[in-house]
Amino acid sequence: MIKKIFFQSIFFNFFFLKEVFSAESGGMPQLDPEFWISQIFWLTITFGILYVVLSKFILPKISSNLELRKSQIQENIEAAEKQRESSEAKLREYEEIILKSKIEAKNFFKNAREKVIKDINAKKEILDKQIDEEISSAEKEIETLKNVAAEKINKIAIETSSDLIKKLIGTEINNSSISAIVDDLSKKNKDKYYGS
Repeated sequence: MIKKIFFQSIFFNFFFLKEVFSAESGGMPQLDPEFWISQIFWLTITFGILYVVLSKFILPKISSNLELRKSQIQENIEAAEKQRESSEAKLREYEEIILKSKIEAKNFFKNAREKVIKDINAKKEILDKQIDEEISSAEKEIETLKNVAAEKINKIAIETSSDLIKKLIGTEINNSSISAIVDDLSKKNKDKYYGS
């Protein structure tokens, strides 16, 4: 309605003011009021056709394209939001899996360490017992050898002394007196060498 009033006011103003815009000879024919009606007619026809073409053919296509793009953009935003939420959920799951794996590995290593320590301690105890048994067995053998060695040494000393005296003096001496002397000397030296 406002457009119609505006165009009518412009149209009537041209008619009332035709003396002002009248063209002199050699002037511009567009400003000659004689041609104004035909100019307004063709202007109206041209802009009317342009309006119809724009409003019926071009603008609907542009608006449908805009709506299509808007809907596609909205769908892409929603899909991106879903992907982001999915990625965050998977990242949380991944972090939970890593945390559980770390805890399980820590527990596994702790249990393995405790088991190895128990095995080492058990084997150490067994080895200590075996070493103690070997030491006591060796000490017994040494004690036995000490006793046997002292007797053998005394016997050898008695025989050697008897043979030496026999060769030196030429007569045999009673083995009991030699054994008494050797026993006496071995007791004195036994304290010195064996510390008993």
